[in-house]
Amino acid sequence: AELHRRFTERVEGFKVVGIACALAEAAEMVELLEPDLILLDLYFPDGDSFGLLNQVRAAGAETDVILITAAHDVKTLKTAMRNGVFDFIIKPISTARFAECLDKYRNHYARLETRTMLEQGDVDGILHAPVTTGASGEPVAEHLPKGIDALTLDKIRAVFETEPSAEGLSAEDVGARIGVSRSTARRYLEYLVSVCFVRPDLVYGAIGRPERRYAKI
Repeated sequence: AELHRRFTERVEGFKVVGIACALAEAAEMVELLEPDLILLDLYFPDGDSFGLLNQVRAAGAETDVILITAAHDVKTLKTAMRNGVFDFIIKPISTARFAECLDKYRNHYARLETRTMLEQGDVDGILHAPVTTGASGEPVAEHLPKGIDALTLDKIRAVFETEPSAEGLSAEDVGARIGVSRSTARRYLEYLVSVCFVRPDLVYGAIGRPERRYAKI
């Protein structure tokens, strides 16, 4: 639990509000603290946590769950999916996989919090991650060109999801928001232009070269 706390607090935007080491304690914390997200180990000293997960769902708590487990069987995964877990992480945990999971959750949360009405494209973007099929027929992650990192790309997408701007954002604006250089932000923005996520525009000032700005399509 302490290790997971350290992992979590290394990821921007997350704060641990409580740690429970027994099911009854966990149930009480969910009720009192009303967390946005629970990192839920499947096995507690006093039993498995599916009963707690059912209790959270039955209570209608607006709490998402990421299940962490040593179980490798498909039945456990199916049960977790039917109970609406956001993600399923198998031990031993990779720090990169853990951080990727929390980044995806933060972006997912931001998308939902900034909308009151949805169109089909919004729903598809929230529920269906981009997936392609490899030569073996197995689904593989979205193919990205060299120099484009998935985590950084998600952060830039989140900027446009959470801060819609009619006049658009420059590469410098975007870089400042996520902590990368103007040239790095520009590279990612041009990729997002190519996949029709943002559209570019030239803004002409009174003096100097026109500024290239980007707005979400």
